[in-house]
Order: sequence, then structure tokens, then C-alpha cells
Amino acid sequence: MTRKLVYAFHEGNADMRDILGGKGANLAEMTRAGLPVPPGFTISTEACRAFYAAGEQLPDDLMEQVDAAVSRLEEATGKKLGDPSNPLLVSVRSGSVFSMPGMMDTILNLGLNDRTAEGLARLTGNPRFAYDCYRRFIQMFSDVVLGVDHYHFERIIQQRKDQKSVSLDTELGADDWQVIIGEFKDLVQQEAGQSFPLDPKQQLRLAIIAVFSSWNNQRAKIYRKINRIPDDLGTAVNIQLMVFGNMGDDSGTGVAFTRNPSSGDREIYGEYLINAQGEDVVAGIRTPQPISELKEQMPDIYRQFEEISQLLERHYKDMQDIEFTVERGKLYILQTRSGKRTAQAAVKIAVHMVNEGIISKEEALLRIDPEQLDQMLHRRIDPAARLEVIANGLPASPGAASGKIVFEADDAEKLANEGEKVILVRPETTPEDIHGILAAQGILTSRGGMTSHAAVVARGMGKACICGCEQLKIDLRAKTVTVDGLTLRAGDLISIDGSTGRVIKGEVPLIDPELSEEFRELLSWADEVRVLRVRANADNPEDAAKARELGAEGIGLCRTEHMFMEASRVPIVQEMILADTQEEREAALAKLLPMQKEDFKGIFRAMDGLPVNIRLLDPPLHEFLPNMEDLLVDITRLQLTGGDGEELRKKEAQLKKVRALHEFNPMLGHRGCRLGMTHPEIYAMQVRAIFLAAAECVREGIRVEPEVMIPLVGHVNELRNMRELVVEIAGEVERETGVNVPYTVGTMIEVPRAALTAGQIAAEADFFSFGTNDLTQTTFGYSRDDAEGKFLHAYVENKVLPDNPFITLDPDGVGALVRMGVEQGRAVKPGLKTGICGEHGGEKKSIRFCHEAGLNYVSCSPFRVPLARLSAAQAAISGGNGG
Repeated sequence: MTRKLVYAFHEGNADMRDILGGKGANLAEMTRAGLPVPPGFTISTEACRAFYAAGEQLPDDLMEQVDAAVSRLEEATGKKLGDPSNPLLVSVRSGSVFSMPGMMDTILNLGLNDRTAEGLARLTGNPRFAYDCYRRFIQMFSDVVLGVDHYHFERIIQQRKDQKSVSLDTELGADDWQVIIGEFKDLVQQEAGQSFPLDPKQQLRLAIIAVFSSWNNQRAKIYRKINRIPDDLGTAVNIQLMVFGNMGDDSGTGVAFTRNPSSGDREIYGEYLINAQGEDVVAGIRTPQPISELKEQMPDIYRQFEEISQLLERHYKDMQDIEFTVERGKLYILQTRSGKRTAQAAVKIAVHMVNEGIISKEEALLRIDPEQLDQMLHRRIDPAARLEVIANGLPASPGAASGKIVFEADDAEKLANEGEKVILVRPETTPEDIHGILAAQGILTSRGGMTSHAAVVARGMGKACICGCEQLKIDLRAKTVTVDGLTLRAGDLISIDGSTGRVIKGEVPLIDPELSEEFRELLSWADEVRVLRVRANADNPEDAAKARELGAEGIGLCRTEHMFMEASRVPIVQEMILADTQEEREAALAKLLPMQKEDFKGIFRAMDGLPVNIRLLDPPLHEFLPNMEDLLVDITRLQLTGGDGEELRKKEAQLKKVRALHEFNPMLGHRGCRLGMTHPEIYAMQVRAIFLAAAECVREGIRVEPEVMIPLVGHVNELRNMRELVVEIAGEVERETGVNVPYTVGTMIEVPRAALTAGQIAAEADFFSFGTNDLTQTTFGYSRDDAEGKFLHAYVENKVLPDNPFITLDPDGVGALVRMGVEQGRAVKPGLKTGICGEHGGEKKSIRFCHEAGLNYVSCSPFRVPLARLSAAQAAISGGNGG
């Protein structure tokens, strides 16, 4: 039985995308719906796969089926391929399953030759139109099929315009085009080494081969790689009767959306040209008119187009992008597809379509990409702005910012206090830079990845950030940054777009975020269906309040080390670290205690009635001390210049301590609960501050629910020991204040052994919080910043890994440990609360995994809370009710 490789439009439907490609399926669906679609047929993707299987040869039975389809088209239209008395002309377009910019350009007017062009001129009474169509066909076909560069043809046209002293193509007449056509043919012979094919059947055969071959052109292969589209799908070929918008003032062509793609408003939005072909609208040769003016020029056509727009929108249940042509007063729909739209428009359209009864709430929720919500919460660059992009880095935290370049955190703080807007530019940031990050409008680094210190902190604060912009050569001493021969200095203006990774010279106009009523309504629907709770990572009252405003249901991670980074506190922290005796350390801790207590009070007030998970000090102590290299430079300078002796002694003491605390691999060293075990006085101070703050809040009528989290536990004895410390201090504070504060004690599961022995650890834990940033590092054996800076990009690019595991949770390795931890923990304590507090808590695929693994909540940066709410709803709708 002969396999079917060719389908007339009326034989297909919207469900046949895999066979007919997206464009072919849409044409078939519109034809079946009775819309005025020019007739035609589609060559299937199977024919393309067979073409490659045969060594780039057309399948034996293909042209026979194509000839039969052409015959049926001739019968339906009364036109005939190659017949000068009434020539059939067709367009040839590629059309893969997924929309793929970069594949073959469209060929229009196929079927024209010297005889049929003459016949078309006679038939239409418009020789200029006929020969204009013919030259366009030769130009397109030769470029796309024969490989003759487009600019050769444009040069010939320009020469003719110069000869005739005209500036526009439309000012050339039929005689001019006939001369140009002769020159085009000579050019083809010269450049392609063959005559331009004049047999329409040969033209069609060569065009089909060209479409199939374009599936594997360089542009298409790169696009598939970036968008992870399989290489073996192949493309369909759509062959369709030509209709002409350039046959006089009763003809025209245009592109329109059924709703405004920028605002989402319910209005037909687009543009058209009278007496023009489709490519004229996009080529910029003539200025199109707004579609609203068609109502005045062709009222009947406009009314018909309006009805078809509504019909298509209701049929496809989405805003449509429609291409149309009017030929001598008759409207034809050439193509429809779901229209591209801004994030704001996407939300508005989805909500309005629910209210109009077109789609359900669930369909609306599934239709919005959670990342679009993230874009809406940050300032962004005005789309109309002209930009001078000088470099590209990793888009680490969304939003845009402009400001003066500063290279030091202290300078950022100083200038910001004077009312200046600044961008902090550093090779990388460390916890010491926190005050500068807080003061800056945005952060730009030349090293580090999407989950580096700068990225994580910036996302938490809702600040724009670009990391890993390796094109930048930053000289901190000279205070300059150089890229491609351009040198910028401290004080020069730059802008950054954290959503795209673009670094832009100068200041650019920014648009403030707008949280529309539709935005809030969509999220309320998400809250109705999601199972996962959503918390936020917040380290100060401001972030906690912002998180609550955006819908957070508690704090899932309060990183107490960030509270120590304020400029006024750093000397006290260093005093604590440099202490030689227990008494000296406790004296420094006593100074920090009231500060920590006020921090916790502010957060408890902001989260009144909601749980607050507080992680005790996690990083190694050396991170609070100055950089070793910087200290050596300062000491050398003081020694050579005979500087302040007291300052020299202080720097030498710091250097001694930095060397004593130096570790070969700090991530696996003296940090987390290991620090609490060896220096329990540090954790005791923090726990006392938590419970004193809680007691004072309770007296104020604020409901507090502290969850004390012990970091980096790998053995149950560590948690048992630290839990005893928490219970002891909590009891002391209760006896001192007379206030009973309900609390829980748990741990962060962030090393594999904790997950593997979760059943034992659960005996001492009231909750598990999976710290998947460190769990990913310890499971893969990757240092996050080193991996993202050196090899991880290549791993993802070359498909060694499907995703960056620091952005999207690795379901097979890290995910297996999370599942194991949940299962073992709940086998011991069925009601054990489990959550995730790494950066993965704000990423849609990772949130879906958390839903499926049965976690209770995810926790993410405050500005990603709406994204997480929507992602959790999508997981519930498409994946059942979780665990």
C-alpha cells in the first residue's frame, strides 16, 4: 500500500501537527472551519524524514502524489500550472512541528516564466503587476533555492533606479522590470552556473528539495539546539494558491492581532497596505497604515475580518496573529497562529478570556509562563528605547537598572547616601559587599554564575544583576572596566538588563512594574488549586514585608549571617572572631545580641501569625574577615610608608587569624553545625536573641511561630547536641520572661549523608528543609561558582546535562536524595514537615518536582513568590495532588 505523503488542506486538522507541521495543521483547521483560505496541500514531515533517509533524495513516490495534488488544485481553481491563458501560481513555505525562525524563506509566485508572465499581464490588464511578480519570483527563488545572494539582485534594481532618477521600486514601470528580469537571468547563469529554470514542474521540485534541505541549515540547527527541539522531526512543505494584494486599489495585504499584544486590550491591532504584496508590509519600503483605517477604506472587508477574527479566537481559544490578503475585493486568510505578546498582555488576555467564557480558570493558569510573572515585578527597559549594547553576561536577576559605575561596596554606599544611582561592578561579590549591593541599583560581575553570591543576594533583594560577563576586563586599582576596546571609568553611566544579560552604555529609559487587577486575580485562582505552600527567603523586615505583600505564607529561610554584614556590625563580628579568650568572645557576642534580637523582632512583626524558619550561622568564620590578599597589600604599604603603627598591628592580627582560619575547601570545612559544636556560645547567642524577640512580640500581641534550623547536619548526633542547646536556651528565656513561645527545631538537609540517614535524623527533627544549592554541590561534587564559570555551560550546551543543576533541580540524583529524605523521615514521623529553601524553590520545573515528591512547601526569593504560586498551581492541575 502506498504511504500517504501529501494531504490536501481539507484532509487535515489541528491535531495533525506532527504530520503536517504547525502551519499545515492550522491551514487545514481553518479550511475545515469554512474560512476563506486559498486552497492548497501539505507535504508531510514523513516525506522530509524519508528524504534524509535516502541520502537527501526525494522519495520515489513523492512527486507522483504532488502531481496528483496539483491536478486537483488546477481543477478546483480553473487555473493550470504553466498555462499562459490562466496560469496557476503558488507559494511554497516550510512549516515544522514547532515554529522555527531561521528555516527556509517563503517562495512566492512559483509557476511564472516568460510565457505565464505575459499571460498574467494580459489576464489582469496590468503588465507592471505581472512583471513585478516575475522579478520577485526570480529574486526569491534564486536566493533561496539556487544560492545566489540577495544583494546582487538589489544592486541591479538600484542601478535601474539610478538610471531613471527614481528612488522607489513602485516608480519603475513594466518596461523597467522586463529589462531587470533579463539582467536577473544573466546574473543567475553567471553566479549559479545554470540557467534559471523556466519549467514550473521543475521549479516546484527544486523548491521542495530546498525546503527539506533548510531543515539542516546552520540557522535551523542552532535554533533547535538552543530550544531543545529534536533533530529528527523534519519539516512539512505547504503549497498554496497565490492570491495578490497588489492588483489595484481594491486589493491589499496586512497582519493583525485579535487583541493588542502590548496591552492585552480587546481590540484588533495591526497594519495593512493597499495595493501591496505581503513582503512589502515587513520590508519597510512603504509605511503601513493602522488596521483601524481599513474600516474607512474597505468597510465590508473590515467587518468580515472582524467576524473571522472573533471566530478564530473562539476556535483556537487564544489571541491570534493573522495574515490576510484582499484580492480585488475578496478577503483571504493566509495564516493564523497564537500571537506573541508581552507578559502584561498575556495575563490580561488569559483573565479576560476566562471572564468571557472562552477558557476555564485552569486553562488560564496553564497558559501563563511563570517566568512572565517574574518579569512583571521588576523595572524593565522601555521597548522603544535605542540601546548601545556593549556586552552580554548571564541574566542572573530580572529587572533593569541605570546608574554610575562604582567598583567598591563602600563607594556604592557613600554615593547612594548622597542620592546618586549606582551600578556596583566587581569581578565577583562576597558577603563583605552586602552593604554595597544594598545601596546599588544593580550588580554586574565578570565572574560567577546564576547562583553565585551576587545573583542569590540580588534576587532576594529584587535587584537587577548580571553575572559571569567574561568580556569585561575589570581593573579595581585603576577603577576601569574595558570591553572590546571601550574603556569606562568610575562615574560613567551604564545600564544593565538582568532579564536578558545585556550591558548597555549610558542611561536608558525604564518602565516601572504594574501589578494589575488581572495579575492579582490570576494568582487568587492559583491559590485555590495549589497544594504546595509558598514561603520566602528573607533576612530582614523589609524583605519579609515585601514577601508577605506578594503572597508568601511564611519565611522558609532566614539567613542570619546576612544580619552580621551591616557596616556597623562587621567590626564587632571581627572582634568576636579575633578574640583570644572565651571571655573576649562572649563580650563581643553580648554586643551582637541586642542587634540580633531587634532583627528578629522586625521579621516576626512583618510575618505576624506565619511561621519563620531561622537558620543559625552557616558560613565559615573567615568570610567575615578581610581578604587575605588585600590584607597583605595593606600591611606591605604600611610597612613601606611607616604608616599608623596601631593600624599595622590590627592588620597583622587579622592576617594571623585569617591564616589560622584558612581552609583548603571552606565549603566542606568548619561551618554550619560544626561551628556550633566547637563554638556553642555563637549559636547560644543567636537562639537567645530569637526567643527574647519572640517573647517581646508575644507581649505586643503578635503571634510568632519560630522554626530553629540547624545547618549542615550530616549525623544525628550533631542535631541531638544542637537541639539540646536550643531547648536549654529556650527554657532559660521562658523562665526569665514568663512567656511561653511554641517553637520547633529541625535541620537543613544539604549533604548526602543526611538524606541517606534521614530516618535516624528525623528522631531529633520537627522538620526537614532541603538546602538544594549545597545538596547539589555535594551530590555532583561540583563547586558551584567554579562549575558555572568553567565547564557547566559547555555541559548544558553539548547536552551532557539536560539543565544547569543549580537552576533546575536534578531529579535523578539530587531529587532521589530528596525523595529518600522525605520517605525515611515520614516513616519515623508521619507528620514531619518538609520543604525546600534553595534557589530551586523559585524555578518552575523544580517546583513541579517538589509537588510530586510530596513536600509541604517551597521557599524562594520574595520577588519570585508569585512565580512559585503559579508554578505550584500548574503542578497541581497537570500532575494530580502531590504526595
